[in-house]
Amino acid sequence: MTDATREIIEGLIQTQATISPKYFYDARGSAIFEEITRLPEYYPTRTEREIMQRHAADIARKVGCGRTVIELGAGNCEKARSLCEAIAATRFVAVDISAEFLHQSVARLQAEMPALEVHAVAADLTAEIVLPPDVPQAQRLLYYPGSSIGNFDPPEALGLLTRMRHMLQDDGALLIGVDLRKDVAVLEAAYDDAAGVTAAFNLNVLAHLNQLIGSDFKLGDWQHRAFFNNEASRIEMHLEARVDCTVRWPGGARSFVQGERIHTENSYKYDIEGFARLLDEAGFRRSVTWTDERRWFAVVLACP
Repeated sequence: MTDATREIIEGLIQTQATISPKYFYDARGSAIFEEITRLPEYYPTRTEREIMQRHAADIARKVGCGRTVIELGAGNCEKARSLCEAIAATRFVAVDISAEFLHQSVARLQAEMPALEVHAVAADLTAEIVLPPDVPQAQRLLYYPGSSIGNFDPPEALGLLTRMRHMLQDDGALLIGVDLRKDVAVLEAAYDDAAGVTAAFNLNVLAHLNQLIGSDFKLGDWQHRAFFNNEASRIEMHLEARVDCTVRWPGGARSFVQGERIHTENSYKYDIEGFARLLDEAGFRRSVTWTDERRWFAVVLACP
């Protein structure tokens, strides 16, 4: 049994069944997420892009030129292209769990920017990331856009930020996107759009699990649920059983009653001060923050 299979089954048999959000990102899930980023309700991508464009010159000055850009959760690498151009990056390392989608994205970027030295690293961000040996230790810029840090519970987020700090020398830096608290209606619409694209994204994780562990989830037995948990300051995504059903996989099974849920994702929303404290705990001592006019989103440059 692989580590992934063991992790998935352990999540499914808990009293509150869970699936790690990293399993959203097979090739189809990655493609659906790209569609989500273009939805009118999904503000994070365009708001972050607006911040990066409006403050491009200031960000470039504070980051400095000639760095190695290492994008964590690189996806289609589109965000990194503009950043690499703005700071005249010498190298780009794309890190993502979806290997097939990653290699397609990196090949496309290399064709568009032939002078840039490009690497692809298929890796799970929840574990130690091993970079190619020819990636220099000095002058690294870790780039983690899209507010993906919000997918981790606070202790896990602290652990990830601490591992990021350990990937950097004293001349390194982290540029990270952070989604901020805002009106609940805006938040919930972003994770439960009218066209049902986010629902398709959530349900696709069951198809991915069927491939990974040989389970027999029937997608029609499940429906998407998303809501803001004010006390925890997070959006929660769940899959809710439409009917009583039993899911089987080699060597095991789990029965669900109608209305029972599988917790698939959290997306924590921060305030600027709270995130600054988290960075400080992780070993980052200096930071600069840029926001949009509505203060819906923040881009933070953190340095050792």
